[in-house]
Amino acid sequence: MNNGPFTLEQQLGQLYVEHHSWLYSLLRRRLGNSFDAADLVHDVYLKLLKRGSVPAAEVSRCYLTQIAKGLVIDLYRRRRVESGHLNGLKEQSEPLAPSEEARALLLETLTQIEAALHAQPAKARQALLMYKLNGMAQRDIASELQVSVSSVEKYIASGLRACVPFASSSGA
Repeated sequence: MNNGPFTLEQQLGQLYVEHHSWLYSLLRRRLGNSFDAADLVHDVYLKLLKRGSVPAAEVSRCYLTQIAKGLVIDLYRRRRVESGHLNGLKEQSEPLAPSEEARALLLETLTQIEAALHAQPAKARQALLMYKLNGMAQRDIASELQVSVSSVEKYIASGLRACVPFASSSGA
């Protein structure tokens, strides 16, 4: 490797000026498009910069070609993995999102539950929501609503009875 009187950046700059067009043309022919070729040429010079050395002038093209071949292999390997992953996602038997029918049923069930809760007295509705949504203890709910714990138990039971027919019909 040539580490003459010039700095690494100067040596790399000289190598770039002398071989960039040739390397770009080589990769463009091999890859069939200019975008990937430009990316890989850039990556070749980044690898050299990271290694901290520049090849001697007489072996420069050979050295650049070897680095480029490795990067082309990496590119094809990465694309094969990405393609396999995307094909796997396409072939999944169950879609990740619920179907339109499932969403419609869920929305209908939620609407029915909301109507059933609004048909309950205000304290019963509040007690059930505090218990189920906020995870509050019955004693804390009783204190908040200024009623007895047994009243809270009755409110919660009443609210659950009102909602059970809808919850079981949705498959929830």
